[in-house]
Amino acid sequence: MRYVLLLGLCLAAGPLAQAAEYDPLAAKSPNEIKSIDLTVTDAARNREIPLRVYLPTATDAAPVILFSHGLGGSRAGSKFLGEHWAARGYVAVFLQHPGSDESVWKDKRPAQRLTAMKTAASAENFLLRVQDVPAVLDQLAAWNKQRDHDLQGRLDLEHVGMSGHSFGAVTTQAVSGQSMLLGGQRLTDKRLRAAVVFSPSSPRRGEPKDAFGAVRIPWMLMTGTKDVSPIGDQDVESRLTVYKHLPAGDKYELVLDRAEHSVFTDRPLPGESEPRNPNHHRAILALSTAFWDAYLREDPAARDWLASDRPAAMLEKADRWQRK
Repeated sequence: MRYVLLLGLCLAAGPLAQAAEYDPLAAKSPNEIKSIDLTVTDAARNREIPLRVYLPTATDAAPVILFSHGLGGSRAGSKFLGEHWAARGYVAVFLQHPGSDESVWKDKRPAQRLTAMKTAASAENFLLRVQDVPAVLDQLAAWNKQRDHDLQGRLDLEHVGMSGHSFGAVTTQAVSGQSMLLGGQRLTDKRLRAAVVFSPSSPRRGEPKDAFGAVRIPWMLMTGTKDVSPIGDQDVESRLTVYKHLPAGDKYELVLDRAEHSVFTDRPLPGESEPRNPNHHRAILALSTAFWDAYLREDPAARDWLASDRPAAMLEKADRWQRK
């Protein structure tokens, strides 16, 4: 009788026990993660796109995550994301976008840098960035088949996610389903299965419901209560507007209390004064990883974790988390 009772309890607790075992922060040491620098040559546009690729220790084909940096950034930025995602078994490909990368400000005097950055936040550079994404995906497919290449056989290109911060978030939104105002133009790359958007942006023109109502893949949005930038005319409310207008189903939003625009990068930006909270990076890594596991690996334990109260338990009291 006692055996039957214990067996019944174990069976009843089975799914909960499995969900409790899932931990999106469990990973190999970053010291074990290898990164390689590559360059994509897009001959049709006479353009070279530098990459930094973080590789997992396993050599079998792994899902791929693309990351697009913010204005003035580079492939070296947000290293903490690339290392953790790779430690979780993903190939993390960090793009560098010429024309809106660190070259914009590096040779400028401090007093000239903001003006140079504003000039680089142009429609022309936006389109160049958006076109970089399919160019990189095409080249990854070629390298995956190329004998003796470092990426030969390493890429599962049937399971690709897109992510980016700030200007990289705008890039991510464009290729992941947002409709643009120009004749309802869509720049969607159908090879993308899911998107994580750090510091999302509402459209400068047109209605948000028209921009985001046709999104067809899962999106996770992350921002902060002090996530503002001197470039781009985006405030906290405009960032929060994106979630409201995404279709219901497989959408998520994290709002970190007192987090500034640089929270998704490795170091504070000039002019920021809020002390950085170490738990913010922990939350960013946990929730983004669970999202990738759920939608790129199709892991039911990750889906259960996202649907439970465990994400909220990792956050601080004033942080906000929602899904629908």
